Amino acid sequence: MPTVTQVKSLIRSHFSPNPEAFATLVLQIAAQEASQGHRTTAVELRDLLNQQRKNTHSTNEFSLPKSMEEFVFCEYPNVTMAQLVVPAPLQKRLERIMVEYRQRQKLSENGLQHRRRLLFNGPPGTGKTMTAKVLAHELHLPLLIVKMDKIMSRYLGESGSHLHQIFDFIKTNTGVYLFDEFDSIGGDRGNDNDIGEMRRILNSFLAFMDQDKSNSLLIAATNNPRLLDQALCRRFDDVLFFPLPDAPLCKAILQNLLSMYVQQPFDWDKLVEKCSGLSQAEITLACQDALKEMILADQEWLVESDVILAIEYRNEARSVLRKG
Repeated sequence: MPTVTQVKSLIRSHFSPNPEAFATLVLQIAAQEASQGHRTTAVELRDLLNQQRKNTHSTNEFSLPKSMEEFVFCEYPNVTMAQLVVPAPLQKRLERIMVEYRQRQKLSENGLQHRRRLLFNGPPGTGKTMTAKVLAHELHLPLLIVKMDKIMSRYLGESGSHLHQIFDFIKTNTGVYLFDEFDSIGGDRGNDNDIGEMRRILNSFLAFMDQDKSNSLLIAATNNPRLLDQALCRRFDDVLFFPLPDAPLCKAILQNLLSMYVQQPFDWDKLVEKCSGLSQAEITLACQDALKEMILADQEWLVESDVILAIEYRNEARSVLRKG
């Protein structure tokens, strides 16, 4: 059961200007219930919260015009900051981005602009897309994922026209816009392997980004930051690096995903050793595999050996891909 202190905090957070404070406290209470063996209660609290969020978002959703459906995928993510496990310095920078967005009017009145042009870089599976989802959810904005492969056209000048269409849409539709695999158009303009059309596309993107005065967050994500043009990097308000998880981060990810399904004691450190070198996405997939095994076997609690087997499978899969 929640303590008196938690109930007081729930009441204060309910009437605070930050609606996510209430959700965070509910998730904390759910985690506490799980740690005490009340897994059913914990799951019910989490599911109820997610359902209420979904209902809230559905009243604010807008439909993409058909002209944009080819280039943009729109969603209303349900991923909270509490679910995101990243290094503490990176978390602080993300919190700063959200604070500036929520107080953008105050900054504007003093001749300043909130951080809104962001570059995410790091190895695959380290949380770049998930972070974009978190920002969209926490700021109550839609996430619009720009389909880079659809922007590129074999016809001269058409790719630039597609970019123009997207930035015109950004002007009147506030949201979090994710340009994934951005190095496909943001490559170094001095590269000998570059072609004229790619340079024109990049120059168009730079011009559109400089001219954009909307309140939308523009996020470019790449797995290969060394390929990016340096002039492009200078135009971003913030550059955030997403590393592979170290041991403490691995433990936090495992506990975040599995704590509601295990009985104590549970050898988390042994699992962390097995996760060495895996990305956040790979660890998440391993945890999901172990949970599926628990459900299909009609087990009440998660078995440690099943988690180890799932992690080892992900390690083997990664090794095969690297050899290939």
